[in-house]
Amino acid sequence: MGQFLLVDSRKLDGFEGLHQAVHGSHVDVMQLGRGRLRGTLSHVGIGDFSLSLGAFNVGMRTQRVATDDKLIIGMLLAAEERVAHWSFDMQLNDVLVIPPLLEHDGVFHGASAYAAMRFDLNEVATLFGGEARLRDPDTWRSRGHFRADPETGAIASRRLVRLMSHLRDNKCGLTPSTADFWKRSIVECMAANILSSLPPDDGGWLPSARRLIRRVEEYVEEAGTRPVHVSEICAALSVSRRTLHRAFQEVFGLGPVGFLRHKRLCAVHSILHKSLPGSTTVAAVAMQQGFYELGRFSQYYHAMFGERPSQTLGVATLRAAADDLARA
Repeated sequence: MGQFLLVDSRKLDGFEGLHQAVHGSHVDVMQLGRGRLRGTLSHVGIGDFSLSLGAFNVGMRTQRVATDDKLIIGMLLAAEERVAHWSFDMQLNDVLVIPPLLEHDGVFHGASAYAAMRFDLNEVATLFGGEARLRDPDTWRSRGHFRADPETGAIASRRLVRLMSHLRDNKCGLTPSTADFWKRSIVECMAANILSSLPPDDGGWLPSARRLIRRVEEYVEEAGTRPVHVSEICAALSVSRRTLHRAFQEVFGLGPVGFLRHKRLCAVHSILHKSLPGSTTVAAVAMQQGFYELGRFSQYYHAMFGERPSQTLGVATLRAAADDLARA
């Protein structure tokens, strides 16, 4: 999969910049609105997986030729006027599926912003966790449009923008296992909107909650100190997100996301507790464990342990000094 790679982040000055609207895929563009096009375009690549965010201030016509063998899944982040892809009228935070080798035609009637993921079709079984309908590659072989729930969509959109901002500004790179966590976090934003438009899947059998929890804990234990995303667990254990949520609520009174956050906080605490100041930083350890908003991370940490992360990092120094005094 390779290391995290910053591909590009720049301002647009003319519609030609939107030929690379999706990283790795050429798009033919024609300006419809009047005025000088201004905007921004950012790409983040993690191996063959990429996330692109773009924004522009005038109407555009976009066309993609059928030569790209990657799956593209896009989300409409903002629109001042009508946006249509093929025959789909898009609303805010809706998700669009552009299958491999399919021509695409879109019209933005005014200022707009979008996000787009691009990756191999054979990765969907891994990236979309335990949701059987989303793990099936056949689901993605035809063009599709998923109507976002207003509340879920707004949360997913804000989270996606924050993820891009954090990864774009990250200077230290990611290990392969941590990069996988960030890929799943990006996909989760899109998947949340897709799932909200699907009918509920309540026909499955709910395994014994405690037995399922035990399997989850064993899986997380085998992963060691690396962060584990909920979708990874769903895929590995072949269980849906809804089933996993019900099991965790029954046993712990909190969902799997909260449970895994507690596990990751404990991992951060253990690493900081045994590290000397100067050997690492709170930000680096938090990033390794999948926390990208340091302010919120600090709140979680203080609420859980009653101290700031920097205080935990200083414990090793105090302990070493005490040992030196004892030996003197």
